[in-house]
Amino acid sequence: MENKKAVIGEQPVYDAKELGAGRVAVLGIQHMFAMFGSTVLVPVLTGLPVSTTLLFAGLGTLLFHFLTKKKVPAFLGSSFAFLAGYFAIAPHGEPELLPYACFGVAMAGLMYLVLAGLFKAFGANRVMKYFPPVVTGPIIIAIGLNLSVSAINNCQTDWFIALIAILIIIFCNIWGKGMIKIIPILMGVIGSYLVAAIQGKVDFTPVAQASWIGLPLDMNRTVFGLFGNGNVDTALLLTAVITILPISFATMMEHIGDISAISSTVGRNFIQDPGLHRTLMGDGLATTVASLFGAPANTTYGENTGVLTLTKVYDPFVIRLAAGFAILMSFCPKFAMLIQVMPQATLGGISLVLYGMISAVGVRNVVETKVDFSKSRNVIIAALILVLSIGINYTEVGAIVIPAGGITISLSGLAVGSLVGILLNAILPGKDYRFASDQPNPTGVDLQIQQGETLTEQMERVEKSQRLARERAERQVERDREE
Repeated sequence: MENKKAVIGEQPVYDAKELGAGRVAVLGIQHMFAMFGSTVLVPVLTGLPVSTTLLFAGLGTLLFHFLTKKKVPAFLGSSFAFLAGYFAIAPHGEPELLPYACFGVAMAGLMYLVLAGLFKAFGANRVMKYFPPVVTGPIIIAIGLNLSVSAINNCQTDWFIALIAILIIIFCNIWGKGMIKIIPILMGVIGSYLVAAIQGKVDFTPVAQASWIGLPLDMNRTVFGLFGNGNVDTALLLTAVITILPISFATMMEHIGDISAISSTVGRNFIQDPGLHRTLMGDGLATTVASLFGAPANTTYGENTGVLTLTKVYDPFVIRLAAGFAILMSFCPKFAMLIQVMPQATLGGISLVLYGMISAVGVRNVVETKVDFSKSRNVIIAALILVLSIGINYTEVGAIVIPAGGITISLSGLAVGSLVGILLNAILPGKDYRFASDQPNPTGVDLQIQQGETLTEQMERVEKSQRLARERAERQVERDREE
């Protein structure tokens, strides 16, 4: 048993049963701890229910594992990429408007199924040439920049508390070791929250009044509740779909990057088996189901990939156990209320770093994929995406208003910029992007804060694993010859 203890963090473990039930449970809690800070931050920022978010993060993860043949050790938590969509439809988290935003996100989730079908029918490279980094990179940059105003507004409620959160995140992300480096957002929330509480700036009365056990779902706050009341604003429904659906083009690329990173970490090619069409289907359906019930969109989490790197325990069962713990936590209203009374300044500090990191990830994606800006087509595409996405957002109306019959549809800057970029890339000559789907690539579009290994470390590990695989194959050939 002592020998097996030494295995954790030193040698790859693909079957967690050999570690014993106690250690497996601890590993599951560790994965839940890693996803927690980012997952609950999205509902707090948008106004969606925290308990419902935890419930469908767990259920979405289990659905993803079922559809991917229980092979991929990925946890699905709240996606930051769709924050711009929620804010466009419900800028102040209005409960009556959030179901419309959720409907738009649900439709965006179905786009994953479309892409999965195209991958299966035509192959990844033929499809991906319409979504190259010159399109997705600027879209991601615009997502972060469009969100920046809300971060500053929250910080202005108390800059001292906001700075505490910012400094903790920076310290953990740069100098942290082990799990501390993997959970900088959670550490920033806890540290800033505690300082605010000590200063008497947090009212815990709602926490004391909340019950310990309760249902995590309110059907009145779901898309089903919206259609059930018989008073649906069709124009707003269409506006939500047109505004939010283009964001899925960026998040689908994020998904591919995440699956590549997980494949590189684990040493197994999940792009080939179970295949990107299955992982996209799992992520998309999890997002659609969660959104229909009033929870945020889901995405595969970089934080949990960091835990895989840290522990080297790659058994997907451990992730499913973490999903079970998240579901259990969703039934505690007192805990959800503890999250909801978090100071605005804490949210401001966290989101200031987070939104900036989203834009920085877009820049990184363009740089690492070596987009050639000496080509006029690439400059034009990137320029129009950025100017339209940001410029329209800061006009007096904040959108392009289009009368359509008896209704009026509003197109956000992000929707216009994304659609124009995709169309221009398809029309203009000179497409040179190739997507190699046969080998995992550690370079991806991850809209979470980059944690765990650096890109160089990932690439070195991938090269090492590939070299070892070749050596094993050569040894097997030699043994076969001898036999």
